[in-house]
Amino acid sequence: MNKTPTYRVASNPARTLPQSLAVLFAGESQTRPAHRVGPKVVDYYLLHHVISGRGVFESDGLAQPLGPGHTFLIRPKRLFSYASDAGEPWRYRWVAFSGDRVDALLAEAGLGADRLVVDTGAARAPGDRCRDIYDAFRARAPSASLEAAGQLHLLLAALTAAGADRAEQPPKPDTHGEELVRQVIGYLSTQYAEPLTIEAMAETLGYNRAYLSRLFKRHAGVTPIAFLTRIRIDRAKRLLRERPELTVEQVASSVGFQDSLYFSKQFRRAFGATPTGYRADALRS
Repeated sequence: MNKTPTYRVASNPARTLPQSLAVLFAGESQTRPAHRVGPKVVDYYLLHHVISGRGVFESDGLAQPLGPGHTFLIRPKRLFSYASDAGEPWRYRWVAFSGDRVDALLAEAGLGADRLVVDTGAARAPGDRCRDIYDAFRARAPSASLEAAGQLHLLLAALTAAGADRAEQPPKPDTHGEELVRQVIGYLSTQYAEPLTIEAMAETLGYNRAYLSRLFKRHAGVTPIAFLTRIRIDRAKRLLRERPELTVEQVASSVGFQDSLYFSKQFRRAFGATPTGYRADALRS
């Protein structure tokens, strides 16, 4: 039995929208049988999440049959079309957005330039987040625009988690070490200024400490501690050049060395000069 067609949409009530990330409108529809949109282009991003029913989405010349749990992305200025099934028409929710940060956020969510569909299975979060954005706009509260932007972040995070859980192929065994190295490098590159330990990092990343250290050294050629020291020294070198108002002790503390004498020893071992001598030479050149 066909369901009664519906169409509901709510727009962002804000008078001005941020350039970095702005949610424009959101809605929900129970489509008619064989309902069709396009071929056409739009000048914003449009994300649909299928609640029930079936249909076909086409973009860049590739047609994909989609059903419940699928989320599909329409990119600005790219020709697309989609059509509901004649017997089981789609019910979907959608969100339109724009901004300078969108491409980076989508890439994080697994929707890079060559991927427009995520299968989220039975996960409720993507559809719930779309509805939350719609509800925020309907309420027209002063905070609606900020709330919608936050919900869009949560929506993309839900797509990331659901897509990862339903990956068709597990990581190949020979790429495991490379993936671990990427994780360690990412962790150390962002946390280097903190009083971190390899034990804490291993626990955070979900590895045994000895196993992590052994595999990292096999693939990276150095231990995690040596790599961390290299990062800290490199950051210190830049601070010594670019921030002459900072003392050597302040530079050491800023890159994670609590002992300035130990910092000086490690710096000299790496560059053949003390931090003070390196700074003097850099400022003269």
